[in-house]
Amino acid sequence: MIPAAFDYVRAGSLAEAMNLLQRDPEGTKLVAGGHTLIPTLKLRLASPALLVDIRGIAEMKGIQVSENSISIGALTTHAELLVSEPLHQVLPIFRQAANLIADPQVRNRGTIGGSLANADPAADWPAVMIALKAELEIASVNGSRRVAATDFFVDIFSTALEPGEVLATIHIPRPATGMRFTYRKIRHPASGYAVVGVAAGVAVTGVAADVSIGVTGAASHAFPADVAAKFLVGKPLSRENIEEAARLQSAATECLSDRYASAEYRASLVRTETRRALLALA
Repeated sequence: MIPAAFDYVRAGSLAEAMNLLQRDPEGTKLVAGGHTLIPTLKLRLASPALLVDIRGIAEMKGIQVSENSISIGALTTHAELLVSEPLHQVLPIFRQAANLIADPQVRNRGTIGGSLANADPAADWPAVMIALKAELEIASVNGSRRVAATDFFVDIFSTALEPGEVLATIHIPRPATGMRFTYRKIRHPASGYAVVGVAAGVAVTGVAADVSIGVTGAASHAFPADVAAKFLVGKPLSRENIEEAARLQSAATECLSDRYASAEYRASLVRTETRRALLALA
């Protein structure tokens, strides 16, 4: 199909993009990789009056690894996250997750900020951000604010972003010594999206001293697996404890049901993938 007519502007800076967005927040759409927006335009599921191309904004790109934190520009592509050696040295989960996203064409054009702002319930990065305890920096003409990843994802394709706001940067605290992470998912055979995906992080000092788990694909939005994490903290990371934590989380999760997978099947995957992720770290 052919999209409805719209005006097109290439923004040269974040300030310009925010000013354009502020004029008509409801009638303006931002585009970077465009993997979701362009198909919806073609199907006329979206009909913006103005399309603002932000892909060339340099200040929204790049990966900064410091002594205490990691900052990632929202326009950093999946491919750039995949090949970044400084990032891999600190958080190998980025290379692990990026390598599971779609195909090289998508990875070379799609951006981490676009994935997070779109909030597809089966996207990979939301679960990873939750497990890493990331904060998302949101900019507007009125200033900037930070939102924890656990609070950013609200519902299906719905986030804490308000009209006129732009997701600019992802901030991740540098993990403590001994904290390790992993990401795994059951891929849909056609789309490559997660039927269920689990990102897990564990610090073990005889017992599980810190546990953080993010789940995607199972529910209307990515969420922290707090039931499993709270059960494990202070306990040995034994197979029996991991099995019980995964069972408790599965029972507590209200799963989606659609033509790809029933709620019962997704609940089973929450259990098995949570168990497998934690066993890989044990």
